[in-house]
Amino acid sequence: MSDAFFHPVSGLDLPRFAGVPSFMRLPHVAPGHDRFADVDIGLIGVPWDSGTTNRPGPRHGPRQLRDASTMIRAQHPTSGMRPFETVNCADLGDVGPNPADIIDSMTRITAFYDGIKSAGIIPMTAGGDHLSSLPILRALARDAPLGMVHFDSHTDLYHSYFGGTMYTHGTPFRRAVEEGLLDPRRVVQIGLRGTMYDTEDRDFAAANGIRLILIEEFHARGVEDVMAEAREIVGDGATYVSYDIDFVDPTFAPGTGTPEVGGPNSYQALQVVRALEGLDIVGADMVEVSPPFDPSGGTAFLGVSIMFELICVMAARIAASR
Repeated sequence: MSDAFFHPVSGLDLPRFAGVPSFMRLPHVAPGHDRFADVDIGLIGVPWDSGTTNRPGPRHGPRQLRDASTMIRAQHPTSGMRPFETVNCADLGDVGPNPADIIDSMTRITAFYDGIKSAGIIPMTAGGDHLSSLPILRALARDAPLGMVHFDSHTDLYHSYFGGTMYTHGTPFRRAVEEGLLDPRRVVQIGLRGTMYDTEDRDFAAANGIRLILIEEFHARGVEDVMAEAREIVGDGATYVSYDIDFVDPTFAPGTGTPEVGGPNSYQALQVVRALEGLDIVGADMVEVSPPFDPSGGTAFLGVSIMFELICVMAARIAASR
């Protein structure tokens, strides 16, 4: 059971439109707080989109996701899991990026997550564009390479953009493999689709043993079969989960910078996460929610609903290991 200090404010006690919005109405426990060492799962904002190459806006994602998350309640509707009463969860605040300097921002992000890892906290990150995953992985994989389950319509395995720019939201996992942060034979990317510049990213995946599951295969096989394979690929080892909201069809999640048609619906978006239960997840992120393209707020609400699903899966694993 979790400490009552870490229980969120109930909508039955304070209306959801009132109060200071924190992730899922949890207490704000910044590094240095006297309860920081007691946190099991930390929700963190990375308000940074300097890796974006087309439509910007994910730097505003964490703020919108926090606001939308006030609608999250205490109990999972099908499993009955009450994660906030099972483990200690808290909003750890935002990493402060340098919006004028990509390298300095990545250094700041890695330093922040070094502290998270050292404290034994599992991070649940709200981005930010997908380049945010690279500096996070530099901290979490400092001891050994990780496996990864990656939900996305793009591989993010390109070598470079614009004649040699190595750090964009289209390159993080190419860098992560090159830096030894990911074990490519324990990486599966699910939902890939859309028009392409060329096959460079897919060629890299094939050469390094990364499993690509294109959207046609996803729809043909179904969630249960695809996710059974994903679980087999990452196995029992430490695994990172990276979830780009553009994995979901833009009918259900229009608020993102690089939408691609033909994707999963919002229910399938939840199902794939539920199928991760039991994996050794050492960190997860929800990235590329872009408020300027989300006027209804529906994309952000789907994003935090997926984050809640991830927290439930991680909480169940922590509880089972105690």
